[in-house]
Amino acid sequence: MNDMSKIAQKAIFQTQEAFASVGRSRNSLKIGVPKEISFQEKRIPLTPLSVALLVEYGHEVVIESGAGDASNFLDQHYSEQGARISHDKQDVFQSDIIIKIASPTLEEVGMMRNKQVLLSSHQPSLMDLKVLQGLMRKQITALSYEYLKDEGGHLTVVRAMSEIVGATSVLIAAEYLSNIFDGKGLMLGGVTGVPPTEMVIIGAGTVGEYAARTAIALGAQVKVFDSSIYRLRRLQNNVGSRVFTSVIQPMVLNKAVKSCDVVIGAVRANNGRSPCIITEETVSRMKPNSVLIDVSIDQGGCFETSEVTTHDKPVFRKYDVIHYCVPNIASRVARTATYALTNIFTPLLLQIGENGGMNNMIWSDKCIRSAIYLYQGMLTNKDIAEKFNLPSKDLDLLIVANQ
Repeated sequence: MNDMSKIAQKAIFQTQEAFASVGRSRNSLKIGVPKEISFQEKRIPLTPLSVALLVEYGHEVVIESGAGDASNFLDQHYSEQGARISHDKQDVFQSDIIIKIASPTLEEVGMMRNKQVLLSSHQPSLMDLKVLQGLMRKQITALSYEYLKDEGGHLTVVRAMSEIVGATSVLIAAEYLSNIFDGKGLMLGGVTGVPPTEMVIIGAGTVGEYAARTAIALGAQVKVFDSSIYRLRRLQNNVGSRVFTSVIQPMVLNKAVKSCDVVIGAVRANNGRSPCIITEETVSRMKPNSVLIDVSIDQGGCFETSEVTTHDKPVFRKYDVIHYCVPNIASRVARTATYALTNIFTPLLLQIGENGGMNNMIWSDKCIRSAIYLYQGMLTNKDIAEKFNLPSKDLDLLIVANQ
């Protein structure tokens, strides 16, 4: 046997590498998704495909029966991807991590066990003290979507929902301008030889930007008002086409509102309560059958004539102006909103597993720390503490003490 044959024969008997499983989490999580019972909340935080990914990484997902029905995701879709469907809400609330859309009710807090992790919405302006105290007694670690930031420092959930709300609000306006809803009978976009519809957008944040994008694409004539030159300039650059922008000067703004066909209020509150910018007198002098959409209604509204409405009865007329003041516009397109949310929550849950649990995740990720308002039952958010006149603790110090 020549030398080359001997070398080849030896290679056959050499030790081979063992293929190791990769991508599995270091800490298997039990994730519970309860059915939303909050009024007209139709979204769900996880889609069937996101459940499949979580199960693939070794996590258990328990979903309450019917949780995805309003978003047109059936129990069968989830069970086919590895989720366990439970008909017992109490069973779902025994999971390690509870993930839901709306803030928990007092009844739901009662179903939770001690030292769980809660991921949910929790606006300080809408927070219930009894719910907060219930979570504190059970030593819950709770994360609020309203404070969750991405790597760029942006409020990732707030921005995702704002994009949807901005675009949807323009489509809603187009509906109520039509004859079908006893509107003016106008098409939102212009056609050759016909003057375009005039739209005023108050607020140049994410909602205002996506409302402007959609309206311009449809052919409307858009005017945007905001108190910040920086936000107006950013909107102008992001939209990519010339659009009328102005700082909020009462005389100029009131004149524009009185002559427009659609006005959208998209002013985000800094302290939990949006400012009232348009007075009742100005609304009373708007053109008949004009459309007013108050996106800020969940924070009090920026029109003096605004009153909270629902998806079942979304509009009312005052001074012959059609008012649309539904707080949760994103639930109008629940499936799209669910896809946007699951793109945020699925990587977050995988990361929690990879880090070995929520405590390690909080320690290693400053973006997560910014969203924690309860750490093992201790209040760590200053805004919430000030609202209820409660003491708060420094989260960084608590983490160091527990390491």
